[in-house]
Amino acid sequence: MKKRDFDVWFSNLRTTIHGYDYYVDFPKAYTNVEGIKVELNIMNSLIGSKDIEKEYNVLLKKYPEIIRCIPILLAVRLKDIKNNFEIVDELKSYSYDFTKVSNTPEEYRKFMKRTGLFDLISNHIINNLVDYVLGVEVGLDSNGRKNRGGHDMEDLVEHFIKDAGFRPDVDYFKEMYLDEVERKWGISLSSLSNEGKARKRFDFVIKTKSTIYAIETNFYTGGGSKLNETARSYKLLAEESRDIEGFTFVWVTDGAAWSTAKGNLRETFDALDTIYNIKDLEDGVLKTEFN
Repeated sequence: MKKRDFDVWFSNLRTTIHGYDYYVDFPKAYTNVEGIKVELNIMNSLIGSKDIEKEYNVLLKKYPEIIRCIPILLAVRLKDIKNNFEIVDELKSYSYDFTKVSNTPEEYRKFMKRTGLFDLISNHIINNLVDYVLGVEVGLDSNGRKNRGGHDMEDLVEHFIKDAGFRPDVDYFKEMYLDEVERKWGISLSSLSNEGKARKRFDFVIKTKSTIYAIETNFYTGGGSKLNETARSYKLLAEESRDIEGFTFVWVTDGAAWSTAKGNLRETFDALDTIYNIKDLEDGVLKTEFN
């Protein structure tokens, strides 16, 4: 393979790969709201109440299922609460269950009052709890952008793998653990797993007639120590895998954030011939080098 110029390669890194659906997964937000829409509409009867504590007690007695929608009013999804809602008040711990009525009406009333929910609902700060929760869901979903960004890179790389003629579960495999690679093709990768002590997973594995290509992918938009750690670990992986016959480690990475860790990336680039960016994929490296 022709020796590449790092600075030229680095100049082709992208600022983003995000599509239109990266920012908010609206279908997910709509689905989450739909699941508690009935309860929210029942709670809507409390908006503007002059005696919300009394009316809430009456509502809770008649429609106990309304407790299911309480956590999301505080921007916490019920499914994300591992146990109960834990509160510490004046050095005492209180546990609230919102999956079923397990606390007393007085305890639920205290929760609503002390968290500020009664004030939010009764003083017309909001006009409709369904609309309010949709806004909360959109806000919570924005926290998922980091995960979507990682999936965007995997999806992009997979597109190029397929375009190169490799077939899913025939020529290439997704999210394959190192020990699975060993069992499937009878190859020893103990030098990469610290004699079996570490369970490494590759994003993709491509199998050709002569070589097993283990591929890691990532795209970085934000800097930080993680980039330096990643570059160093992949440099070590490249060095440890160099003498394994029939096996090649591949790293596909991109993102302007690498400007904050350019030195470490350069070291890995010099040690790993099979480090590629999106421009390399567009230029057909999977078709010309993977055989």
